[in-house]
Amino acid sequence: MTIQLFIGLFTEGTTDQAFLKSIVEKGFIKIGMECHTDLEIFIHELKIEKTGLGFSEQVMKASKIGVDEFGISVLCVHTDSDDPDDIRAFEKISDALGILSETGDSHCKLVTPIVPVQMIEAWMLADKDLLRKEIGTDKSDNDLDINRNPETIPNPKIIIENAIRIAREDFSKRRRRDLTISELYQPIGQKIDLEKLEILPSFRKFIEAVRETYRSLNYLV
Repeated sequence: MTIQLFIGLFTEGTTDQAFLKSIVEKGFIKIGMECHTDLEIFIHELKIEKTGLGFSEQVMKASKIGVDEFGISVLCVHTDSDDPDDIRAFEKISDALGILSETGDSHCKLVTPIVPVQMIEAWMLADKDLLRKEIGTDKSDNDLDINRNPETIPNPKIIIENAIRIAREDFSKRRRRDLTISELYQPIGQKIDLEKLEILPSFRKFIEAVRETYRSLNYLV
């Protein structure tokens, strides 16, 4: 018998959702193959009005909406570390979990953290061949200044934006259609191979969190 698993995805921003939706789905499907039951995975993007709400309040609101509108059993919560490590980010999530634990059945209390170091764009840099292809260039990593460990870059978003600029400098005006980083999140998220992402410790933590989620659901020993 196949069990349907409804998962809510709550992120910092809309581009984060565009990038992460396919990755989260692939991650849960991959680890789902280790489970002792057949699973069908459904990812639901949770969009809330965040104005005036702290992080824990946002997570609470997303958790309730996920249950009310989609019947979720799992809530994936994304927050960038914005630091060289993930300590403060996981403290934020821990605080939110403490508040969630005091709620009733109206909220989803099973949370899978997604914490890129330093920013979500570091995960986009995990597959530099794919990034170059999506930008549309055959320039080298050195030429594009992306030849570094993604999680050691303080602001990887700026690095990608700079790579786009460098890549398109030699294009003729006829070919030089403006390209922005916002156009890259969804296609890279859909196409990136999990094996490329697994070079990053923060992604491996997410994958282990998926395993723990399945254990909590008694689908995995």
